[in-house]
Amino acid sequence: MVSMFLNTLTPKFYVALTGTSSLISGLILIFEWWYFRKYGTSFIEQVSVSHLRPLLGGVDNNSSNNSNSSNGDSDSNRQSVSECKVWRNPLNLFRGAEYNRYTWVTGREPLTYYDMNLSAQDHQTFFTCDSDHLRPADAIMQKAWRERNPQARISAAHEALEINECATAYILLAEEEATTIAEAEKLFKQALKAGDGCYRRSQQLQHHGSQYEAQHRRDTNVLVYIKRRLAMCARRLGRTREAVKMMRDLMKEFPLLSMFNIHENLLEALLELQAYADVQAVLAKYDDISLPKSATICYTAALLKARAVSDKFSPEAASRRGLSTAEMNAVEAIHRAVEFNPHVPKYLLEMKSLILPPEHILKRGDSEAIAYAFFHLAHWKRVEGALNLLHCTWEGTFRMIPYPLEKGHLFYPYPICTETADRELLPSFHEVSVYPKKELPFFILFTAGLCSFTAMLALLTHQFPELMGVFAKAFLSTLFAPLNFVMEKVESILPSSLWHQLTRI
Repeated sequence: MVSMFLNTLTPKFYVALTGTSSLISGLILIFEWWYFRKYGTSFIEQVSVSHLRPLLGGVDNNSSNNSNSSNGDSDSNRQSVSECKVWRNPLNLFRGAEYNRYTWVTGREPLTYYDMNLSAQDHQTFFTCDSDHLRPADAIMQKAWRERNPQARISAAHEALEINECATAYILLAEEEATTIAEAEKLFKQALKAGDGCYRRSQQLQHHGSQYEAQHRRDTNVLVYIKRRLAMCARRLGRTREAVKMMRDLMKEFPLLSMFNIHENLLEALLELQAYADVQAVLAKYDDISLPKSATICYTAALLKARAVSDKFSPEAASRRGLSTAEMNAVEAIHRAVEFNPHVPKYLLEMKSLILPPEHILKRGDSEAIAYAFFHLAHWKRVEGALNLLHCTWEGTFRMIPYPLEKGHLFYPYPICTETADRELLPSFHEVSVYPKKELPFFILFTAGLCSFTAMLALLTHQFPELMGVFAKAFLSTLFAPLNFVMEKVESILPSSLWHQLTRI
């Protein structure tokens, strides 16, 4: 039966078959290339991993691979990232004294509406409570934090101060009306005086009911915010040692408020003082398996490791004699940092221009890379040879992580939603850094090879139809030989009348 079918085929059929195969393969290749350029992964590969593997009973070996991680980040590796969490930037600038000044000079808005809306939500969460309606000044400020118009917010803050010494009103004016850091510091000192009094009063009443407890929580948040911003003002004005002392005192006084990430401000100030032993002590406390990582933690650890070898590092000498133990440790620290946030090196190496950091960042995203490099580029430049070592080694990380969207050596898979969130956080004039920049996936290369092979067959069939027909018949005969054997057996067993009816069907 199969032999009769093959004998009826003409060379035109083989030309049409190979030509159609080439066309389909070419269309698949074009679609795969477009999908890869837009989303950074192969469509066929993603579908097979996300949908087909679970149906076929496949097991994700991510957890088993990551359990052998050298730094013991097994808990982080098992996290499944369902959404991209946005964090408050620990080193965010002052709107009036820094962001607005940039707008006056360039005419560009450094902050997006999405970013400022997140800040408004933060202010309502930390600076308000349900009992604000009982105090007229706080009731005005509760409305002020919801205002979209900056002038309306500032006017409301002045109105609140006419009623009473309101700490949150001073905070708003220091953040948005003050045009210099010195003016902001002066307003924050007034806020500290008012906020400290409210904190002490609510501290005595916090156990009298849930209302007083919520009020004390709010007053605590206000006091911590004011002291932190005062420390940042001192750091901006060059009083770095004073800033370090204020940050240390704040961390001792409120050790449970780790959500503010004050240790990242402390690390930056200590690096400015070149107090590397103190930096290492802070890292030893906060670079822990149970705490979320950040670019500041990972890249500061890499900087300290690089500092031990970077002044004498030479890629030519290292290729001849191999890496020493200290150099290997530095390279591994850089690989760890790049795996966590791959966007940072381009800013540190000045391959991409910096912009003002946003008020919120996305861990492992371009926004976090900008925020880190904006303040830490000077620290990398100060360590002789550190940027050279980074330049020689950081790209090797991408060859070590073949599937960053599916698994990682030290951290959980790179979130796909990062690029979308970064585009919301960063201004439109900035070109968002996109990751992963994978090499061409296997399926794209396979499709390209299949397309080329079928196109070559079509050309040969068109030029030598008789010869290619003989080869095709021989190949198909071999391919369908088992089927032909089965059909002959079935024909010999079944009655001839039933067989003729089946063949007609």
